[in-house]
Amino acid sequence: MNHLRRHLLKAIGLFAASRAWANDQPSIQRRTDMQPSSVKPRHVLCFLGTDDSLLHPPKAVAKTIADFNFEIDRTYSQGKPDPHMERSFGVCWDRVFPNAWSAADETAVTNHKAVLYVLSPPLEQQKSVAYSAAALRIVEEMIEAGATAVKGESAGVAHGLKRWMQLAGECKAAARTNQGLAVTAAMSRTCRLAFAKRPLGDNSYNESVGFHLVGLPEVYVAKSHGSDRDAAKLIDEIADDMAEHGVDATLRGRKLALSRESQYADDDFKFNPYGIVHVEA
Repeated sequence: MNHLRRHLLKAIGLFAASRAWANDQPSIQRRTDMQPSSVKPRHVLCFLGTDDSLLHPPKAVAKTIADFNFEIDRTYSQGKPDPHMERSFGVCWDRVFPNAWSAADETAVTNHKAVLYVLSPPLEQQKSVAYSAAALRIVEEMIEAGATAVKGESAGVAHGLKRWMQLAGECKAAARTNQGLAVTAAMSRTCRLAFAKRPLGDNSYNESVGFHLVGLPEVYVAKSHGSDRDAAKLIDEIADDMAEHGVDATLRGRKLALSRESQYADDDFKFNPYGIVHVEA
């Protein structure tokens, strides 16, 4: 089984959940290679629906998917319920944004009858925000076409339909505000909030996962800095600075360093080839 298929299986819940969501799972061996990685991240979008028509999006949506060089995965998409979805969405709901999902969203997951996976092409770092904006556009069109729940598998994050649509709208507004330029700091932030998850705790740090989907390193904040919400705020502040001013300038200004250490294997969807910024005590 090739790496993409094996890790798609992991993403859809057929393997044990990541250490980030289950501290009692065995630790993954850390990658300590300090050289830059050649790995290119990919979006894996998971859509749920009420029947197998989900597997055949309307022509306009299929065209959007193709135009952005995304593809439908026909191997693991299925016209029947996936019994792992309720648990998977349960650990993936965004718990930082207020009311990011509702009871109706949970019911939609419980009652789903079909699952569709859409994959992005491998992302070049300088084009990652543009492709994440494209992923949000696909999410928006799939919801309008009848998808009842959506999850970003590459970082393991889910929002309710209302929140997904809000993020898609904010991304388009950010593009218009900056006179239509393909990438802006505001777009980067919106895409990051859509497709990354934070804070995920281990014994020492509150961590982000998914910043590679907007071309940024992860940010790990030592738990001594305060509560989970304090950590999320600091993670977002540093990520905003990196998106607006550049990674090197942000690290210099904040006296931080970039590490290539990772607990994820380099063929894991969660592996960040751009490294990790540790904010120590």
